[in-house]
Amino acid sequence: MPDRRAALALALGRGLAGLVALGGLGGLSACGFELRRAPELRFSTVYLNGFQPRSALREELRVNIDASRSTQVVEAPAQAQVIFDVLDEAREKSVVASTAAGQVRELQLRNRLRFRLRTLAGKDLIVPTEIVLTRDLSYSESAALAKEHEEGLLYRAMQSDIVAQVMRRLAAVPAP
Repeated sequence: MPDRRAALALALGRGLAGLVALGGLGGLSACGFELRRAPELRFSTVYLNGFQPRSALREELRVNIDASRSTQVVEAPAQAQVIFDVLDEAREKSVVASTAAGQVRELQLRNRLRFRLRTLAGKDLIVPTEIVLTRDLSYSESAALAKEHEEGLLYRAMQSDIVAQVMRRLAAVPAP
């Protein structure tokens, strides 16, 4: 008999724990929590113009636009409802601190994108806009290879941040 009571108590305890967990999930949905998703764009086709050859930024932007499901990237400007023009895209690196012996101690990385969004007729939907992100990177000659890897990671993180900012601006554009 004691085994039956223990099993019954265990089953009730598990059931009660399940109800508490469900109640917690219900509380999350009531607070407005929602997973992040791609923004809805108000145009159906876009042409990406002016990117550098094999641009990682272009590829990430294309993937994000395609994820919106309401908009697709086309390969010819004549097929597009809007044209995303890249006016300038650059990665820059400058020395901001060095030792008395001239050894580099700190670098500043910059990722810059200047763009505009226009209709086929030439009407600006987003006037020329520049996004510039900077990150500081300490440097050591003894860890040059690791610092080179860290630099690549920082550039990729800045690129993702730029794409996220561009996507938010594209989502704010009214229908052309």
